[in-house]
Amino acid sequence: MISYIRGPLIEIDEDTIVVEAGGIGYNIRVPLSLLGELPGMGKEVRIYTYLQVREDAMSLYGFLNRQDLKMFKKLLGVSGIGPKGALGLLSAMRPDDLRMAVVSGDVKAISKAPGIGSKTAQRLILDLKDKIAVEEMVPGFFKEPAGGEKTGLMDAGKEAADALVALGYSGTEALKAVRQVEIAEGMTVEDVLKASLKYLAF
Repeated sequence: MISYIRGPLIEIDEDTIVVEAGGIGYNIRVPLSLLGELPGMGKEVRIYTYLQVREDAMSLYGFLNRQDLKMFKKLLGVSGIGPKGALGLLSAMRPDDLRMAVVSGDVKAISKAPGIGSKTAQRLILDLKDKIAVEEMVPGFFKEPAGGEKTGLMDAGKEAADALVALGYSGTEALKAVRQVEIAEGMTVEDVLKASLKYLAF
């Protein structure tokens, strides 16, 4: 119903912001992880929104980009997670980190969010794992050349991530580390692994 709201940022109060548009101040609930990315007070901001309509109230939930809004909507499709729970998850974890945790099956990382136990985290991973493309998490080596010929880049990245998990790192940490590596043709799994470990050493 409301795709986005654009206007000056008027107020920030805990997990809620007020954006003025057309002479109306819209009260929008946002994840805590978004607050640090907002512009200064009075500056224009565009917030992509989700409108929850109930018998006793209407609530707006907002995000700075469509990808994060899509993640929020995917969370709402998980049994037992409502708008408040989804917002809590995206407050405890940045949307990109949550995607990584889902793709890597990192129950521990997800269950750290308030109100999310291990069973709910497992259900969330089960429901969303096939709905989040791994290619979005580690761009570059998951792409094939224009001719459609397969390369070893995808396997090198995946095997390096698996090796990091075997070394004791969480799936989320492994994907983050591999994502930092600019993987070029000719690189072996060992090359990717060494470069990833250098990132983790910092």
